[in-house]
Formats: sequence, C-alpha cells, structure tokens
Amino acid sequence: MPNLSDLPKVILASASSRRHALLSYLLSDFEIQMADIDETPFSGELPEALVRRLANSKAHSIWLKNPDSIVIGADTIVTLGDEIFGKPLSQNDSMRVLKKLSRQRHIVMTSVAMFGADKKISKVVKTEVEFTSLSEKQINAYWQTGEPQDKAGSYAIQGIGGKFVKQINGSYSNVVGLPLVETQLMLAQMGIHE
Repeated sequence: MPNLSDLPKVILASASSRRHALLSYLLSDFEIQMADIDETPFSGELPEALVRRLANSKAHSIWLKNPDSIVIGADTIVTLGDEIFGKPLSQNDSMRVLKKLSRQRHIVMTSVAMFGADKKISKVVKTEVEFTSLSEKQINAYWQTGEPQDKAGSYAIQGIGGKFVKQINGSYSNVVGLPLVETQLMLAQMGIHE
C-alpha cells in the first residue's frame, strides 16, 4: 500500500462550491484551480459531446500546468431533447428555461474527466429529473432568491429549486454537479484510494 505522501496531488479544476463539497466526501486532501475555458457549444454539437469536451478541456488546461498531478474536470448541463441549458444569461433567459422545464422530464448530464501522468479517463453520467408545474409567479419569485443565476438549467436541486422536482431517476449527486459513485470508481482507476 503506497504511503499517502507518495500519491500524486489531486486538483479539482472547478470553481464550483458544490463540486468542492461533493469531492470532499471522497477525498480529504485536494487543491482547487479554476480552469478558464470557452464553454460555447460548437455549431450542431450534441449535448453529450459538449459536456464531455468541456470536462476534458477543464482537466487538460490545468493538467498542462501540473503534469505530475491528477486533475479532475467536470461539467454539468441540463438538456431537453437536443436543447442544451447552461447557466442563464439573464432573468428572461432563466424564465424561458424554467417555463420549458415545467411539467417535463429532462436529463441532467455531468461529465467527469481525470488526467494523470500516464492515464486519462472520462465518463458521462445521466439523471432524469421530472418537474412539477411551475407558474410564472413561482419562477419570478425563484429568480429573486438569487439561486438560479449560476446554475445549469436555472435551478439547484439541493436548494430552493428542489421544491420543483417531482421525481428523479438516477444519481442525485450527479444533478448537484459531481456523481459520487462514478467519481470514486474513477479515482480508484487512477490509483487514488481513501
């Protein structure tokens, strides 16, 4: 069994406080570095391809500066069909998205990518979320809480937005931003066990 000090440093390439909190359930020691990448979808890019590319780009950009480390990149998107909902651009954008998600089943995809010195792996995890019916008044009141502003799909399942969620099929932590079971298995593949 390797000594903990012999293991490579683990870096989370994300500014998300939610991902930081989730990863801390799996690892007692890791660093955080923010990856500054362009998250604009390519023309015609499908949701799964986009989320995988963004997670890989985040991990790769930080790994280039820390080639002896294991870098974890992750990205989460909300999709309805092939329509992709990232973070809202404005209150109007958030209203539009939440109206579309009202009474609908949508898919939340998180891609996790891990880059190490001799191994690079990635995985996309999907969770189906069903929303209850949302009124314009509810959506407006929700925007005023400040919660939707930096969330993919304009809601946080772990916060006030949880009251809109009628049903979930799949990983809850995936919807928050980091699928715990899959991330733990990937860390083991990279030789990190805690």
